[in-house]
Amino acid sequence: MSKVQNGVSMSEQKQSIDYHRAKDGVGQIVVNQPARRNALTADMWETLPERLAEARDDRDLKVLIITGAEAHFCAGADISEFEALYGSAESSAETSAMISKGLDAVANFPRPTLAKIRGACVGGGAAIALACDIRIAASNAIFAVTPAKMGLVYPFNDIVRLVDAVGQAAAKDMLFSSRKMKAQDAKSMGLVHTVHEEFELNTAVANYAKEVSANSPHAVKTMKRMLSVIAKGQYEDTVQTKQMFSNAFIHHDFKEGYRAFLEKRKPKF
Repeated sequence: MSKVQNGVSMSEQKQSIDYHRAKDGVGQIVVNQPARRNALTADMWETLPERLAEARDDRDLKVLIITGAEAHFCAGADISEFEALYGSAESSAETSAMISKGLDAVANFPRPTLAKIRGACVGGGAAIALACDIRIAASNAIFAVTPAKMGLVYPFNDIVRLVDAVGQAAAKDMLFSSRKMKAQDAKSMGLVHTVHEEFELNTAVANYAKEVSANSPHAVKTMKRMLSVIAKGQYEDTVQTKQMFSNAFIHHDFKEGYRAFLEKRKPKF
């Protein structure tokens, strides 16, 4: 007989990653297990790259928002599965590879990604947020990177993204202490870009996404590629990056952009 929580059997509770197709250029991926603060099951981690592929194939998409259902962003991996998933070296390696695949799919998504964060953003949830390009938080958001509490180690790529966001000193503080951090403190160290009152979050994120989606998708996508190679250590212009730059002048977005400027109207990208 299944357990019942809040009048709903555990077997009937929502456990999914959902993609909502783009409207006015903005699509959304929702981590959906609100009964467990949107903790990610193995099935959900496995589904994440599929939903990102679905978003990538959405020709109307210019900006992708990643968020959690209801009150929380994501409380990390679902600890109730740990005994089964990490019971052997083989299953541990398989699980870790699956999670890394999902996080890398977020980090490598070709269009701008925006994490809309309220409530818990912990562990694997923080890793998802760090894999996004922009992080916007509600004032009630709580951040923590907690693997040391369970004798675990944060994956290397996730540590790299944490260091890129907050620097070595702050990353050490978060990783060594596992301490919880309020949204304003997270903003002060660079973990999030802006903080808003909870009732203003949806509007703030929608307005930012609208601002990005109004720009040339080709220009934004190309500059994201350039930023990616810089993050990997490239600081000199190459044949490839020079080509990225020069290609913009023959792209139809540039023609529309400068004509709109001359005609004193908004461009239609």
